[in-house]
Amino acid sequence: MAYKIFIDGEAGTTGLQIRERLELRDDIHLIHLDPERRKDASARRDAFAEAHIGILCLPDEAAKEAVALTAGMDVRLIDASTAHRVDDRWVYGFAELSGEQRDQIAEAHYVSNPGCYSTGAIAIIAPLVEAGLIYDDEALSINAVSGYTGGGKALIAEYQDENAPAHFLYGLNQHHKHIPEIMVQGGLTVRPIFSPSVGNYAQGMAVQLPLRLDNDRTMTTLHEALADHYRDQTFVQVVPADQIGSRIIPTDMNGTNVLRLSVHGDEAIGCATVVAVLDNLGKGASGAAVQNMNIMLDLDEAAGLLGDDG
Repeated sequence: MAYKIFIDGEAGTTGLQIRERLELRDDIHLIHLDPERRKDASARRDAFAEAHIGILCLPDEAAKEAVALTAGMDVRLIDASTAHRVDDRWVYGFAELSGEQRDQIAEAHYVSNPGCYSTGAIAIIAPLVEAGLIYDDEALSINAVSGYTGGGKALIAEYQDENAPAHFLYGLNQHHKHIPEIMVQGGLTVRPIFSPSVGNYAQGMAVQLPLRLDNDRTMTTLHEALADHYRDQTFVQVVPADQIGSRIIPTDMNGTNVLRLSVHGDEAIGCATVVAVLDNLGKGASGAAVQNMNIMLDLDEAAGLLGDDG
């Protein structure tokens, strides 16, 4: 059986990469609209009605409008926008978040795809909060860098036209749209300080969480808590720092759906940094959407995702 999938917004960066992951699969039939009808509400409504799953690759307000278009339909939705990530009517689509998350995704009518920065931050924070190694009210500072594809069409064009700087910081007013999601899904009660930045490369991401060490929070306990939480996971790897070396390369996971975690620092001076590296268009966007779709359709979770992953 070929399941019918409609990507609403398939011409955008995330939509294009989802399409590339699905178009050669025998078990998936993609529903396409003619370019001139991609914003036609009637045509989109008909496509949703035909589909088993609709994947929304749209700005937030357009995603909400798409959900309204599907009212009363059987079609299940995966939303790649920020619109529903803290909405308790939507299941959060990070399968590795908890032992129950896959089952919730499998049964869900609505699944909200995680954000790219959020995936890295939550992958670090949630297991450490659960293990008691981070307090839910602890004052955290998260630093991150992403390739420019995370900024959408305008930023991509700026870099491709060679009109952008080699590196810049942004979101310094502390209103970045991923912060509420990081708090809710990470289990935090105090707003973290989040400092994102963009580098002059297309895709790839590193998210850093600096932590002070003490008698309970050591390099070993941090690594062991993460390794235990993600044991036997296909797409989240916990790697000893000495296997990585002294340089973290944000592009190391590009072309994969893998998120790599590692703990770096020095016990003697009491400082550590936990780092997540991922492809912001892989596990941080398109790859995660395909993984969630596979779970929802009871297919091999890695289908269409293991090309360069292993």
